[in-house]
Formats: sequence, C-alpha cells, structure tokens
Amino acid sequence: MKYYLAPMEGITGYIYRNTYEKFFHDIDKYFTPFIVPNKSKSFKTKELRDLLPENNEGINIVPQILTNDSEGFIYISKKLQQLGYNEINLNLGCPAGTVVSKNRGSGFLAKREELHKFLEEIFKLEDMKISIKTRIGKDSPEEFYELIKIYNEYPMEELIIHPRTQKDFYGNKPNLEVFKDALTLSTNKICYNGDIFTAKDHEEIIRTFPTVETVMLGRGTIANPGLMGEIKNNTIIDKKVFKAFHDEILNQYIEVFNEEKNALFRMKELWGYMIYMFSDNKKYAKKIKKAQNLSDYKGAVSSLFAEQKIVEGAGLFSDKE
Repeated sequence: MKYYLAPMEGITGYIYRNTYEKFFHDIDKYFTPFIVPNKSKSFKTKELRDLLPENNEGINIVPQILTNDSEGFIYISKKLQQLGYNEINLNLGCPAGTVVSKNRGSGFLAKREELHKFLEEIFKLEDMKISIKTRIGKDSPEEFYELIKIYNEYPMEELIIHPRTQKDFYGNKPNLEVFKDALTLSTNKICYNGDIFTAKDHEEIIRTFPTVETVMLGRGTIANPGLMGEIKNNTIIDKKVFKAFHDEILNQYIEVFNEEKNALFRMKELWGYMIYMFSDNKKYAKKIKKAQNLSDYKGAVSSLFAEQKIVEGAGLFSDKE
C-alpha cells in the first residue's frame, strides 16, 4: 500500500510536511496546497517558498494546481519543471464557494465540454506526469459516469477520487457505490480519498475495496499525526512525541513568520483538528482559541498535554459522535 498526504491550505505547507517527515517518515507522497496561475505568470512569494527544492529535501512532493485555464496550467507546469518537479496534480475537488463560482476545482466538473478541451491541451505537456484529484460531480453522483469517460481518454499518473459531490461539501458519507464503479470503469490507476479518520475507517475501506493500492489521507492525519502508525503498526502515538512534534512546528512558524500573531493563527488552525485526540478536551480548546500571546498559548497547550490523555481509537470529530 502507498499513502499520500492531502493538501490543506494554510496547514500542509513545507514546515508541516518537513516536521511530519522528520518525526513519522511514513508518507509516500505529499501534495502541496494549490497554486492558482495569475496574470503576472509568476509564483507568489509564499508559493515559491513552499515549492523551493531546498525547503523540500528528501521528500516526495507533488505541486497541485487549481485553474480552468490551460495556458496558465501549462506555463506554471513548465516553471515547476525548472524547479525539478516531474509530476503535478490538477485540483478538480475543492468545494469552496469562492473557487466553484469561478468554475474551478469541483466547479469545473459541471463544464464537461470545457474540461475536455482543457485536458486535451494540458496532456500535450512533455516530460511531465499529471495526476487528477476529483470529486464525483458538482451536483449529482450520476455526473461521474460522464466524467469518467473523459478521464479515460488521458494517460494520467493516477486519478484520486474523493467520492462526494461539490454540493455535499464535507457532509453526508462518501459515495462508496460510485467509487466501486470507478474501480471497474477507470483505465487509470485509482487512489481513494475521504473520511479516513481512524485505523478502523482505513480497515473498512481496504476490506470493502481489496484492489485499492493507494490511499490519500487528509483531515484524519492532521487530527492524529500518529494515524499512519496505527494503520501500519497498530501503535498509538506517544504523548511526548506528539508534544515534540507540536513544539517543532510552533518554533518553525515563529522563526519563519518572525511574529507571534501569525504563528498563533496557524497553530490554532491546527488545533481545530488535533484537539479531538485528547480526553475531556473542550475547556482546553477554548483556552487555546482565546490565547492572545505566546505565553498564554503555551500554558494552555502544556496543561492539555500534562492533564489529559490521548484517547485510543479517537479521530476527527470523535467527541461529537
């Protein structure tokens, strides 16, 4: 089995990826938060910093592009080639309203004719592998059966399927019936993505789809950086390791952003996921969220680690179930 880390804007940048790799070393491929080609035809400072080879040494990185403009996609792809990348990923999955309203991400799925023309152009790129991360449709799962006909016309590196529609956003359950059909219908390699929050979730997916050889994890791994250890070795993350992992990310953010406010914002975003791993976590979540300076933040986090335990079998949203 191969395991990928999904891209998450504001979270899975190079600091997080490098720290995760240092502590856990169990992901086969990391995908960057999406890049949107712009009129200036250059990377934003933040994007370039995230992509520079010296900031991604020793790990397998795939840049992700979000666009419906084939010319922009091709131009950025060539710039990525110059940085040493030989694979890029097209985002046809983002469900955010601001993205969909511009017919990008999962919004592009409703424009099948335009999508077909777009893919025809970008697959003319030489010496570049292209993978696609897709939802199964914009409004209805039935859309997938037309989309797969289009996808099958192109020799992509792999097709990563999150079996929800854009309309689902992150609600409802992944549509496993459509995913099952995808495994039969696709001429390209398939990777499963969606709602793997615990080792049990992973086990059920593999049992249901024994031919699946690649899985992408996102929110589940962000909530529990030890999730891959549970999946592969049936081992629960050690609290000291978890704390050291947290501290390294925090220190890197402080160093890079050179100000507390930005670092705290990033860490609070991360805690929106990680807090579910701890017993009796609600009052600590409030303290972390309310912290206005580094001292208060560190105090709240230290109390959480000292006073609460990591709950075996916990995952994202555990305390809401």
